[in-house]
Amino acid sequence: MFNLPPVIVGSVVLLLAIHAIRVYLLSDDWNGWVIAAFSFVPLRITMPGGVDFDWPGGIAGDVWTFFTYAFLHADWMHVSVNVLWLTAFGAPLARRFGTLRFAGFSLLGAAAGASAHLMLAPGDISPLVGASAAISAQMAAAARFQFSPGARLGGGGAFNPEADHRPALTIPEMIRNGRVMSFLLVWFAFNFVFGLFFTPPGVQSSQIAWDAHLGGFVIGLLFFPIFDPVARRSA
Repeated sequence: MFNLPPVIVGSVVLLLAIHAIRVYLLSDDWNGWVIAAFSFVPLRITMPGGVDFDWPGGIAGDVWTFFTYAFLHADWMHVSVNVLWLTAFGAPLARRFGTLRFAGFSLLGAAAGASAHLMLAPGDISPLVGASAAISAQMAAAARFQFSPGARLGGGGAFNPEADHRPALTIPEMIRNGRVMSFLLVWFAFNFVFGLFFTPPGVQSSQIAWDAHLGGFVIGLLFFPIFDPVARRSA
């Protein structure tokens, strides 16, 4: 925790500060406006006239909510869990990518999560909130290099300064790696159980969608090479 990259520290402070402001400083009416303006609601995109309500931001809001929902959380438990996962999986990725690549990659993961939720629940009027989709993209990206030879989970040791900069595994190499597949199977099982059978703590008007997690994960896995600055291994 004392060696977190600055972008991770800043992200944690930002998420906690936004939630604290909503909880302690905003009235219920203003908090409701923030949810309406910045959470992701599929019905806002698919049937903008489906409710007797003027969505804040108009067309621009239709676009920014694909990203801004990731900065809102249902309650303190929700934001605390996401902050924990962010520090665990985002830190090695931030050390590898640098600040700008990491920020862009995380926003792409958030947009992918919202898009997946939109495709699978186009008529949903419940607001989607949480950084989980972006963190799922980070988790998928971390799996591509953390298990490489010489990396932290590939035998490189926790204190090896080069461990986060080892050449990444290809997807076929990941499939042949038992540790990677065990990690991925646990992740998918976790999302299946908690997405279908467990209601996360928080207000009833918000939700955490397993499909958003899956969308972020898939895009993180596939788009990792585009962002990765580390050269591939030579043949």
